[in-house]
Amino acid sequence: VTKFRMPSRLGSLLDKQEVGPSTETLAESDFPVQSFKPKVQLPFERLPGQNSRKIEVERRRRLYLTFDIAELLASKGIDSNQLMPRHYDPDNLPPIEETKDTVFPIYLPLKVFDNDEFDCRTPEEWISLGLEPGSSDRKPVPGKALLPTDDVLGHEDPKSQELIYKWIDVGVLDYDKERDLYLVHKTDKKGLVRDAEGRPILNGGITPEG
Repeated sequence: VTKFRMPSRLGSLLDKQEVGPSTETLAESDFPVQSFKPKVQLPFERLPGQNSRKIEVERRRRLYLTFDIAELLASKGIDSNQLMPRHYDPDNLPPIEETKDTVFPIYLPLKVFDNDEFDCRTPEEWISLGLEPGSSDRKPVPGKALLPTDDVLGHEDPKSQELIYKWIDVGVLDYDKERDLYLVHKTDKKGLVRDAEGRPILNGGITPEG
């Protein structure tokens, strides 16, 4: 029996070691892990010859992460900035040469074309994805929203001709069933959903004081 002998230059040996990539999520996130998992219609017990539910969920999660709504719309010739109706000014109509295929601006709101018959989850189910087991706080749910890049003018006049609308990463905080509207908050540069003081926004932004 011999005792363990430590190398004399242990530090230099550790520096030369190369560790492969890790599957562990190291980046900080304000979103629950389950909020990224897609919904699949598969039994929990795997039948012979079929993929397990866990594998199918992971495959669809990776597939959905490759999709970008702005790129999908652009591939169909749709300009996302034109999806938001603007103020109609008949005295300042652009020349026909600049309007490409239409003379009149878009005037129908996007919600007119909304159809939720094929949605895999109800709004309440989407919001409930923010609940983690063993916790009473509801975290935001990740999403994309068509929002103006100028927050100040966007709140004052969302139909201003000066605004530029883009698909922006947001955290979905709450849902208003009566008005059929979602409350969202833009993520910061690190992809976090924080308030003005840098604290995570929980429970739709409602503080313990109400």
